[in-house]
Amino acid sequence: MTRYFIEFSYDGSNYHGIQKQPNSSTIQEILETNIAKYSGSNINLILAGRTDAGVHAKQMFAHFDMDHDFDKSNFCRSLNMMIPKDICLECLSLVNKDSHARFDALNRTYEYYISSKKDPFNFKFSYFFRDKLDIDKMNKSCQRLIKHKNFKCFSKSNTDVKTYDCDIQFAEWKISEKGYKFSIRANRFLRNMVRSIVGTMIEIGTQKITDKDFQIILDSEDRRRAGYSVPASGLFLTSINYKKIFETSWRK
Repeated sequence: MTRYFIEFSYDGSNYHGIQKQPNSSTIQEILETNIAKYSGSNINLILAGRTDAGVHAKQMFAHFDMDHDFDKSNFCRSLNMMIPKDICLECLSLVNKDSHARFDALNRTYEYYISSKKDPFNFKFSYFFRDKLDIDKMNKSCQRLIKHKNFKCFSKSNTDVKTYDCDIQFAEWKISEKGYKFSIRANRFLRNMVRSIVGTMIEIGTQKITDKDFQIILDSEDRRRAGYSVPASGLFLTSINYKKIFETSWRK
């Protein structure tokens, strides 16, 4: 068996998330089906992570095993002609047989985009929020995220995880050309975590809660104490970092 990583990107607007599920259109199912057609062998994609319905990815990885050779030089070009236009294969890489797309990832970065002006050409990729935000206050509270470890208060209820601990390495708000951008990097994320962090921080930026209230929410470990979950449309997985595990690569 030989192991390969694929790097890909997608607009998640038309999908019920990345992970395969019954009676739903998902990115994993589309990729598995078309890779099988191209290579002549069924494969099982192991994803680097999950994104929910409507969430986008500028960079996602997955791995699969193959027991026979296939045309690797034309892999991305051919697959991109077979799959829908809102999914793009960027690269195929040969890796060590023990490499793992999920467990070998060092960190992941998400960005959330808020548009302060109504734009019919941007609604699929941002959250339209008319009120002005105080990002100085929001950035002050970002430091609390970096110092904290347990993020149960921002996790989707009834999630089957062994721990709610995450190591957040970076979190920052910036004013962008069209509104605001929130960037956050961590070793792992819980389901719905980024969207509920953003919703809670909007309450800080609109002065509905204070920085001290934010710490109380973190310490509570209670999702009911945190703010609302913002729409999926503004959320992008932008990068996943690994140690040097890629031996040979074939780009699109």
